[in-house]
Amino acid sequence: MADNAATIPTKPDPASLGAVLCRNWWAFAIRGALGVLFGLFSFLMPGITMLSLVILFAAYMLVDGVFAIIAAVRAARQNERWGLLTLEGVVNIATGVIAYLWPGLTLVAFVLLIAVWALITGALMLAAAFRLRADHGRWWLALGGIASLAYGALLVAAPLIGALVLTWWIGAYAIVFGISLLVLAFKLRSRQAHTVAGVTARAGT
Repeated sequence: MADNAATIPTKPDPASLGAVLCRNWWAFAIRGALGVLFGLFSFLMPGITMLSLVILFAAYMLVDGVFAIIAAVRAARQNERWGLLTLEGVVNIATGVIAYLWPGLTLVAFVLLIAVWALITGALMLAAAFRLRADHGRWWLALGGIASLAYGALLVAAPLIGALVLTWWIGAYAIVFGISLLVLAFKLRSRQAHTVAGVTARAGT
């Protein structure tokens, strides 16, 4: 019985978790500062930010494709199905190469994909709105559908402007996220200083 009781997992202690976070407040501060800097960079130099994101996507696709092919080779050695893994790896590598060689084309294709999604979503919302009773919020659903259609149409008409707006959204998110982590870091630092002062006071007495 004692052995069984010892293996029962216990819930984490909130106090100990808070102590760990307080000791590592600087990590949150660094993450927050980097987030704010990235957000500001996205607003000040959106073109470079967009190209950097495309290159990062290309690198990810290349690495993912290589690992997919490695998995396919291992599956073939074990007489398992390897065709789909090989196809996935080839497609991912080809996508990564295209994204690296033609980053502008990749960026426009990504924006157009979002535009198609917005147009389809808007059409479906409008169709659903006409089947909904007026007292159930028909016009609000219709308004959302119209907004989605307008957004999709604008992206199709000006995909580069759409990419610029997406970059600004990413930058705004990074700034808000970074500021929240900085506030958390300073609160944790203040809490740690308060705890250290209390321990020192008790030791002195």
